Amino acid sequence: MTTIYFLSIIFGAGFVQGLTGFGSVLISLPLLSFFYPLKTLIPLISLFALIINSMLMWDLRKVFSLKTILPLFIPTLIGLPIGVYLLKNISSFYLELSLGIILFTYALYGLFIKLPQVNLPSWCSCIAGFLAGILGGSLGTNGPPIIVYTSLLPLDKSKLKFALTGYFFFAGLGISSIHAYFGLITKDVIKLFSIGIIPLILGVISGIYFYKRLSTKKYKQLVFVLLLIISIVFNYKGIKYILFK
Repeated sequence: MTTIYFLSIIFGAGFVQGLTGFGSVLISLPLLSFFYPLKTLIPLISLFALIINSMLMWDLRKVFSLKTILPLFIPTLIGLPIGVYLLKNISSFYLELSLGIILFTYALYGLFIKLPQVNLPSWCSCIAGFLAGILGGSLGTNGPPIIVYTSLLPLDKSKLKFALTGYFFFAGLGISSIHAYFGLITKDVIKLFSIGIIPLILGVISGIYFYKRLSTKKYKQLVFVLLLIISIVFNYKGIKYILFK
């Protein structure tokens, strides 16, 4: 039963990210943490994410552009140590609650009020990448600022999905390299990876299939729905800590 549960979650994680370009960690990490230790899960999920993003990069190769990724990725490296500092000195639950409130408001606004689609100045991408680095260092989740930033750009669904996928691919490549360097990719990680790779690939392929049948408008609405779900998760964890600490 545990194996079936594991395979189902991995398929679902691959499907969600194949469909939207993000969200696999949101699906897999909390659900699998009931059965597996975080020291095994985090490098495992990072490897899975690397496979997912490699597949999506190939699927979106016609819109490949480093100019879209680098202005986001480089500031992330600067923000990472600041995030680690915050993690050591501020309770992560307060950070989660603050992020949850901001995302909740933005997601509702995006779902029910038409957001402007504008060519943002270059410093906006630097801020988004910098904030992503801070969140990555403090909460282990660098996605929200990147998702918010790209959703404001006048991009069609393919270019928008590539911006997300390209960023997460290069960030994930660095993360998995660090895991390997510090010996975190153990025999248990490799064993689970080998078991889950087929359902993961099938999930990604299924997600890509449905993605191609979405209009740009529907795709962006789906992005906001997932942002809303992410915000609820952060708010729940933050409020629960404050009320019952």
